[in-house]
Amino acid sequence: MVSNERHNDIECISPFPFRSTFVPGLAPPKIPDGEKVDFDDIHRKRMEKDLTELHTLIEAHFEKRKKEEEELIVLTDRIDKRRSERAEQMKIRAERERERQAKLAEEKARKEEEEAKKKADDDARKKMILSNLSFTGFKVQTQPGTKRQTEREKKRKILNDRRKELNIDHLKEDKLREKAKEMWDWMRQLEAEKFDLQFKYTKQKYEITVLRNRVSDHQKM
Repeated sequence: MVSNERHNDIECISPFPFRSTFVPGLAPPKIPDGEKVDFDDIHRKRMEKDLTELHTLIEAHFEKRKKEEEELIVLTDRIDKRRSERAEQMKIRAERERERQAKLAEEKARKEEEEAKKKADDDARKKMILSNLSFTGFKVQTQPGTKRQTEREKKRKILNDRRKELNIDHLKEDKLREKAKEMWDWMRQLEAEKFDLQFKYTKQKYEITVLRNRVSDHQKM
């Protein structure tokens, strides 16, 4: 009766279900003759041994659990650190990209401004040359008839000297191409000479105007 109650106590204390172990092939211990066997003491020692093993298993379980939790904390900290470093790298990379885009936009704006200024200077120079040419033509028209006729004759003579008669009826295709290239080069040369003369005339006119102003200022003194 006492043995059954102690067996029930062990089942209540242990978190694991109590299982009786059957070991086949083992002979029961021999009891010495003339000695009294205390079965209660044997059962108590066995229960104490089982409890000790149980506590050992529980402590090992909690120790393992504690170690796993510590490793999990270390791993979590490592992941958070890596995530923070990655975010910082992305931030630096984005900042560098913004700086690069800003430099490209600034460089583009500077080039556009330079091109616009150059175009404005070229347009102003062309307008000045055209204005001077118009003034020159007006001045020629207002000169006396004899002198105007003489200038026209000179120009006509120069044009006649420079004019080249085309004789291309007998030329083949390759020769026609060479002739066209020759005429194109000649026209480009004439345009270059015309531009140089116009620029030279404009410069001389400006210098004459400056000298006249200086003379006029000197006479007023």
